[in-house]
Amino acid sequence: MRNVYLWIVLAPLFGAIIAGLFGRLIGRSAAHWVTILGVAISFVLSIIVFKSVALDGHPAFNGPVYTWMVSDGVKFEVGFLIDKLSSIMMVVVTFVSLMVHIYTVGYMRDDPGYQRFFSYISLFTFAMLMLVMSNNFMQLFFGWEAVGLVSYLLIGFWYTKDSAIYANLKAFLVNRVGDFGFLLGIAAVLMYFGSLDYSTVFGSLDKVQGKFIHILPGSAWSVSTVICLLLFVGAMGKSAQVPLHVWLPDSMEGPTPISALIHAATMVTAGIFMVARMSPLYELSETALSVVMVIGAITALFMGFLGLVQNDIKRVVAYSTLSQLGYMTVALGSSAYMAGIFHLMTHAFFKALLFLAAGSVIIAMHHEQDMRKMGGLRNYMPITWVTSLIGSLALIGTPGFAGFYSKDAIITAVEHSKLAVSGFAYFALLAGVFITALYSFRMYFMVFHGKERMDEHTRSHLHETQWVVTIPLILLAIPSVIIGAVFVHGMAFGDFFGDAITVASAHRVSPEVEHHFENWFGLIWHSFTELPMYFAGMGVFLAWVFYIKKPELPEKILLKTRPLYRVLVNKYYMDRMNEIVFAGGSRRLGSGLWKWGDVRIIDTLIINGTANLIAQLAAQVRRIQTGFLYHYAFSMIIGLLLLIAAFVFGWMHI
Repeated sequence: MRNVYLWIVLAPLFGAIIAGLFGRLIGRSAAHWVTILGVAISFVLSIIVFKSVALDGHPAFNGPVYTWMVSDGVKFEVGFLIDKLSSIMMVVVTFVSLMVHIYTVGYMRDDPGYQRFFSYISLFTFAMLMLVMSNNFMQLFFGWEAVGLVSYLLIGFWYTKDSAIYANLKAFLVNRVGDFGFLLGIAAVLMYFGSLDYSTVFGSLDKVQGKFIHILPGSAWSVSTVICLLLFVGAMGKSAQVPLHVWLPDSMEGPTPISALIHAATMVTAGIFMVARMSPLYELSETALSVVMVIGAITALFMGFLGLVQNDIKRVVAYSTLSQLGYMTVALGSSAYMAGIFHLMTHAFFKALLFLAAGSVIIAMHHEQDMRKMGGLRNYMPITWVTSLIGSLALIGTPGFAGFYSKDAIITAVEHSKLAVSGFAYFALLAGVFITALYSFRMYFMVFHGKERMDEHTRSHLHETQWVVTIPLILLAIPSVIIGAVFVHGMAFGDFFGDAITVASAHRVSPEVEHHFENWFGLIWHSFTELPMYFAGMGVFLAWVFYIKKPELPEKILLKTRPLYRVLVNKYYMDRMNEIVFAGGSRRLGSGLWKWGDVRIIDTLIINGTANLIAQLAAQVRRIQTGFLYHYAFSMIIGLLLLIAAFVFGWMHI
């Protein structure tokens, strides 16, 4: 099976190399076929591995493939850990990537960077697979940085647009902040465990239990808490948690296919996957779990509010992604790692569906993204209309759809959590259910229903997009309906993941709750007695009233709540704060260091000052060189007399 694992990661890499280096030589058609074939091979092999490990019960594989370096007894290796957790991630990544590759054939058809785009997205798939299949922290960090690099290239794909260059630089810099903490966390792991191998670290947790580190004088921190918090800083950057979330909405400047691939289904879930993989470490620190839960709850609620005031169709879906990532993070904080990964899986399908449906609308609207200029598109785009409805229903957790099972599992886990902050998190998630339904169906009604608000030229050319766009929508809509029911038994709270995820007995939800999630039909029936379904229903109803029944109401409400609206439309002024405090502060600090350090100290005092001093000394010494022989003789006599005096008076000894 080792060769199978190698081909899973190498097939997309070969496709990326061929399309990237020889794209002009082989042409546009060959470029998309070679990358699609590479990802398709990876997907088929991932299915085989998933069946073997997750369904047939074959033992997990954990071993090195290549030893890069050995330093002071520490091995830096490329290796694979193929268990139930990594196998489900491999299937999700390759399936969504395959759908995006097919979709891109239609969406990027006329773009001059066609071959380059296919090379990038195939390279991204390789990087993400290296991340989820890794069995050590070095390879994890390689995949972590590689997806960040390719994301930078894809967000700024249209490099002639100033807004795209600003967005990819912003994403790169914000993720560097998170990655700095992540790298410190890995260094701490190496320092205390003496190894970067997962199995070695997880098998010697007693090395950090009960140990403390003094970061500041007079304050002792648990070593396990410090390691977990540092690793989570990396997850906050990659999975866009408050306050390191600011890069993700701006990343919508890239082409729509990468919004689905990177910022909905794969890259942004890397942090969620990492924390779940590190569950043995996180179970040692309730402090770290509490921080994770609070950050996730804040993200889930307050990013949802921002979705209410967005008019760009892609940005609405982007803020929805932020909010749902918050749900997954809360699940991790409540030790419901399985429910978090379950929601990661279901979310990958319906969020990729929503992004690609948004792209289908953008194509039909001649790249218009303002929802205020849409309306009534259901009459022109029936496939996009139906699949968007399916994606929206899954997103808000409608009973029977994929998102219902995973989101309900998270809310239930938080409700039964014993952490002190779980009450706040439960309130935030319940409120988030209502907000999610409101902004999701606000978008749905504004785009597909109501009055047609586009210009006559656009209306006359409206039609359903070609099959390479609609087929991926249909294929993603199917799991958006059924995948939750198929895997809810075992994946929500059961033992589906086996030894891949560790949960301390004190952090498990009650056995009654676990039993409750064994029957998908009974879960639907039980949802009628729970609050989330009614909160979602209220959100949909309110969206219908505001945007179908009485579309004049939102404007009236806006006039009465303008200060609040201004706060939301300015995204809590966090971009402005970052610009003034961090970016502006860094520029002022750099300017001050240059003015005082470089110019006045280094240039003026050290470099120029030294040169001036030597020049002045040389000018004085130059006076001795007169050219007259009797001056030199006189100097020699004086020098000789001084030496004799030194010996006579004992100033010098031979």
